[in-house]
Amino acid sequence: MAKNKILTKEAMAFLEAYLNNPSPTGYEVQGQKLWMDYLKPYVDTFITDSYGTAVGVINPDADFKVVIEGHADEISWYVNYITDDGFIYVIRNGGSDHQIAPSKRVNIHTRKGEIIKGVFGWPAIHTRKGANEKAPKLDNIFIDVGCRSKEEVHKLGIHVGCVVTYPDKFMVLNKNHFVCRAIDNRMGGFMIAQVARLLKENNKKLPFGLYITNSVQEEIGLRGAQMITETIKPNVAIITDVCHDTTTPMIDKKTQGETKSGEGPVIGYAPAVHNRLRNLIEDTAEKNNIKIQRNASSRATGTDTDAFAYSNGGVPSALISLALRYMHTTVEMVHKDDVEGVIELIYETLLNLDPNRSFNYFE
Repeated sequence: MAKNKILTKEAMAFLEAYLNNPSPTGYEVQGQKLWMDYLKPYVDTFITDSYGTAVGVINPDADFKVVIEGHADEISWYVNYITDDGFIYVIRNGGSDHQIAPSKRVNIHTRKGEIIKGVFGWPAIHTRKGANEKAPKLDNIFIDVGCRSKEEVHKLGIHVGCVVTYPDKFMVLNKNHFVCRAIDNRMGGFMIAQVARLLKENNKKLPFGLYITNSVQEEIGLRGAQMITETIKPNVAIITDVCHDTTTPMIDKKTQGETKSGEGPVIGYAPAVHNRLRNLIEDTAEKNNIKIQRNASSRATGTDTDAFAYSNGGVPSALISLALRYMHTTVEMVHKDDVEGVIELIYETLLNLDPNRSFNYFE
């Protein structure tokens, strides 16, 4: 049980609105504005950059700078080709899964800000028998917007380069599981915002500057984090993202490790994860009776941790993850207790972080 009242009615209303808002890679601004509006009472000022990363800052004049970070973007598609018969073929914007696309509803976002409804069509089972049976692939999934020609599609405002998102909405499953698209990783943005709220509501004064960072374009290569870390130049960074609940069917735990939703925050082990900072987090968890799990990554974490760690001559960085079911689908799922656990762990770690503590291995 968390020490603090975290998932209040107001917090849950923000979470639902924030997850439901589309923020595909490269088009995160509306979601960022929503996030900043929520965060405004809990920070002193904001930093933004040209590509849309947003940072709420507490104690902006402090010399020692600590980042807590999540990423704001979600996977999506780009319109890539429109046939003479009005069917639309797509390419990925991020790691979109072609196998879940058939029969899904979609929103196509036009340049004028309109949303055109469509569906990923798929041949009926009756027509796919024998040699005609085909699995969904990137070159055979297509969108139908109810048009019969390329000209009709163009009249709707759809052109090559329009971004395509799924409209699936937030829901609570069995009272303790949050389900939605884009939990990877707007749940991270939600969690770091709650840390800022708790600091304000509990009147905690930090002896360093805190940079609550919601980065863009993680899904296509950690790009937002790479840009904003050069702006902030932090001394320490704590990243939150998602990892896999490997106890669900068809996942090999021998290669993926064992992490399970409902069993607590997942502490990352990887070369980019600074040992002393990770030890501080684990000691904090033990001190505050916060149950944790561990996960090892070969070479890179694949998260914004890598971007922060290897920037500015090296920034001591650590990774705290949520065990997520069904990543990069429209039914991503996390356990409520884990969400509270990550928020509590980051909050308590900040209270336990001494800016005079050295993270140099040789001191």
